[in-house]
Amino acid sequence: MSDQFDLVVVGGGIVGLATTLQLLRRRPGLRVVILEKEAEVAQHQSGHNSGVLHAGLYYVPGSLKARLCTEGKAALEAYAAEKGIPFELCGKLVVALNEGEMGRFAALRERAIANNVPDLRDVGPEEIREIEPHAAGIRALHSPKTGIIDFRQVALAYADDVRVQGAEIRTGSRVRTIRERRGEMVVTYSGRDGVERQVVGRNIITCAGLQSDRVAAMTGAGGNERIVPFRGDYYTLTPDARHLCRGLIYPVPDPAFPFLGVHFTKRIDGEVWAGPNAVLAFAREGYARSDISLRELAETLTYRGFLRIARKFLKTGLAEMWRDFSKGAFLAEMQRYVPEIRSDQIFFGPSGVRAQSLRKDGSMVDDFSLGESAHVIHVRNAPSPAATASLAIGRELAERAITRFELA
Repeated sequence: MSDQFDLVVVGGGIVGLATTLQLLRRRPGLRVVILEKEAEVAQHQSGHNSGVLHAGLYYVPGSLKARLCTEGKAALEAYAAEKGIPFELCGKLVVALNEGEMGRFAALRERAIANNVPDLRDVGPEEIREIEPHAAGIRALHSPKTGIIDFRQVALAYADDVRVQGAEIRTGSRVRTIRERRGEMVVTYSGRDGVERQVVGRNIITCAGLQSDRVAAMTGAGGNERIVPFRGDYYTLTPDARHLCRGLIYPVPDPAFPFLGVHFTKRIDGEVWAGPNAVLAFAREGYARSDISLRELAETLTYRGFLRIARKFLKTGLAEMWRDFSKGAFLAEMQRYVPEIRSDQIFFGPSGVRAQSLRKDGSMVDDFSLGESAHVIHVRNAPSPAATASLAIGRELAERAITRFELA
């Protein structure tokens, strides 16, 4: 006999948990089960990130990212204060190193102003040194309300709350198939013992991160997007070097490239990370250089969208790969922003993998991407700032679900 639920949520990361929480706040008593393939929740992007509470500098005005980042950050700070989860508004400097970067710097400033980033300031060399005494730069945007938090701790708090409100979280449950049967959705999954089981839900929301396109394809809604995994490696500063970075020091991003470049990040536990680079991961969940899935790698290398973007960013991609294997090259990039940092003050690790959605034409999906069908809502693309925006994304999905699924 299959288990019966009003809603099945696929994915126990921070977005799936936040969505369940927001649904149960609006519809108490809803019968919900979360299926998570790992032994614990928040094991991938939710637990492998730099821990930055983004203030909304980078995102296209009017986009889902811009709107939900602002709303989500405020909601998350209130939630963290209520739960006693530590966070700190340590501030961020986005630094221009030379005149050649000033055009991109001005464009970023205009975007941040359009997004109503609070207390944003344009500062010169003297104020840069006051804020970050060891940073280089001729001009910087200072966002004092950008902060840091432990998102895995946040996700665990969400999980506790949804359990209290009656939802069930089944970890170690890998979804194998999804099919419609007489107006209901039958989800087959395998447990840790390898035995296949089923749950039946009136409706489904998928928040599967690195597996989101595969799960969408199970419902017949594969769409025109494919997840390509990019690994980002960090170096960690030794304790004697942590004073070189008081908060967050970022480069001016290249709007043509979706990654922010090597930057310095203070962590809520007191550590300071530098990175990440952005290189193709050889497995969807390949956190180490040696993690290789030949099947998954072949899928990526034969995907038309990846081949097109690889040609477009060949020079940039090769530079990223060189920095990944050369500590000296990585250090040289770090020293552009903090010249005093030395080789003996950094050590390798940790790493994360970003699920980046690509279209067949080689364009990257820049915004959050949500898809809907009769009984299913898919989160197709939810890169940074999804963790910051998690409660707002959850609210958005909950409201769409209530309307589309007619949840009384």
